[in-house]
Amino acid sequence: MNARQVMRVMVGFYLVLFFAYLFGPLIIMGITAFNTAPYPTVIPFEDFTLQWFDILFRDKDMMIGLQNSLKIGVLVVLISVPCGLAGAIVMQQVYARARSLYYLVVVSPVLTPGVIIGISTIIFWKDFTGATGIGFLYDGLILAALGQSSFISAYCMLIFLSRLQRFDHALEEAALDLGASNAQVFRHILIPYLRPAVLSAAVMAFLSSFENYNTTTFAILSDKTLTTVLAGRVRQGSTPAISALAVTIIAITVAGTIVYELVKRREDARKAAQRRTAQDAERRELAAA
Repeated sequence: MNARQVMRVMVGFYLVLFFAYLFGPLIIMGITAFNTAPYPTVIPFEDFTLQWFDILFRDKDMMIGLQNSLKIGVLVVLISVPCGLAGAIVMQQVYARARSLYYLVVVSPVLTPGVIIGISTIIFWKDFTGATGIGFLYDGLILAALGQSSFISAYCMLIFLSRLQRFDHALEEAALDLGASNAQVFRHILIPYLRPAVLSAAVMAFLSSFENYNTTTFAILSDKTLTTVLAGRVRQGSTPAISALAVTIIAITVAGTIVYELVKRREDARKAAQRRTAQDAERRELAAA
């Protein structure tokens, strides 16, 4: 074997290990979710069953945790996306000398351990609600959403910043020169341009909230989310019902990805058709002239 063949074999071996490491656990969980064995096992495969999905959906604690995770995820999206957008816009407006300091301040929550964020969230909002009398904020779900939003909003800001770097600010100046107000420029020019970033930030914020554990386990108080319930169950011993949950989440994720891709392709095809129609009309006008 020459050096090129050896390199191909090594690269192929590396790829096999990489994909086995990446998809191996998912395949194992997928098999154990349909095995009748009471403990997650692949071999021997006793018989095909769907009982673990039934047990999963009948699990009261699991379903309550799932509902709470969904509620917190929606709250995090509603808080983090506007805050991230505001932070990105301010980042574009501050003086160049202060930009580094501002960036350090707004991104610092990302570098803070989740345990510290969770504990500080409880301490701050307990004192705040005690001083102001706004007691409804000292709730497990709201505290978890506020604690998660403190660092997830920084991720959203980074997404908006990457999009704004390609934005032509001359469009805003032209609209203002033509008499548009700042609110109109924001609504009719900036928001349409940032629409893909808004969608990406919302999806990222929801997923980051849904799987968060460190911050949530401290800020949630006596409530529970899906991740905290799962952590408690794993300590007691894993069951195929957890594998069934993993299969359900994977199925929903894959289905959402497929739907998004189909919608995106349909939209791209519609835009391409509009461009071809416009080009044909332009050519007809030139031919008639």
